[in-house]
Amino acid sequence: MLNQLLGDFENEYLKKINNYLKNNLKKDVDQETLYESMKYSLMAGGKRLRPLLTLATMQTLGKEISNDSLRAACALELLHTYSLIHDDLPAMDNDDLRRGIPTNHIKFGSGIATLAGDGLLSLSFQWITDNDLPDNKKAKLVFLLSKASGPSGMVAGQSSDIEFENTKLDLSSLKKLHRGKTGALINYAVVAGSIMADADESLQKLLSNYADDYGLAFQIYDDILDVVSTSDSLGKPVHQDSIKNTYPNLIGLANSYKELANVLNHSREILKIINKKYEINTDLLESFLTYFKISK
Repeated sequence: MLNQLLGDFENEYLKKINNYLKNNLKKDVDQETLYESMKYSLMAGGKRLRPLLTLATMQTLGKEISNDSLRAACALELLHTYSLIHDDLPAMDNDDLRRGIPTNHIKFGSGIATLAGDGLLSLSFQWITDNDLPDNKKAKLVFLLSKASGPSGMVAGQSSDIEFENTKLDLSSLKKLHRGKTGALINYAVVAGSIMADADESLQKLLSNYADDYGLAFQIYDDILDVVSTSDSLGKPVHQDSIKNTYPNLIGLANSYKELANVLNHSREILKIINKKYEINTDLLESFLTYFKISK
């Protein structure tokens, strides 16, 4: 049932997200090579998980998804794509494969790739503000995305990831690293949806807790996939994290699966609280948890 629910939602909104990105990127990029580089990574595929989470939160809360809210949701995919381009650069992870195709710097060179990431980052904030959402909502979204993507969020997590290579962290420190590196943007995705849907502060907090669990689960699962998958199935290099702080490196593969299960169970409990307290059907948000396949 939940798999079907998620599939139906993706069938409806994944196409809308991809069409919006495809049809609107060119309008805001003047330089042709830069545009081709930005488009190359943005339209290379991907789950579009973050904008889907934003829209799913809005739908869960009974808010109509307008063209303006779709634009704001797609802005997050611009920013996420920037982070992937920069993460792949030679000065960072130096990866040559992303989503089954050569990474941006392999295709366009490090200079253009860096600028493509810069362009997507800047454009994300333009899209959040260049629409007809209420000004107070636009200001809140810009503030929260700045924090989530900046030196107290994703950038901090990436910095720690580099700094602590070859240094074994304890589990608490690893969770903090992941909250920035991966969890911050996922948390923003859900909270942004709750803001555009006019949720009260108490409900926003509960949804934020759900998103924190989801972000942690996503990173644990990504760490697991690096161990158990192939490059062909994952679309990017695997077995690359031997010197990094990951769950399998710290607690082993079997315990990583157990930790993932614990996090998912906790997120389900939060959704039950939301359902009971607000009489909201949270099945759609729960369906997103089916992304994680626990086989051990």
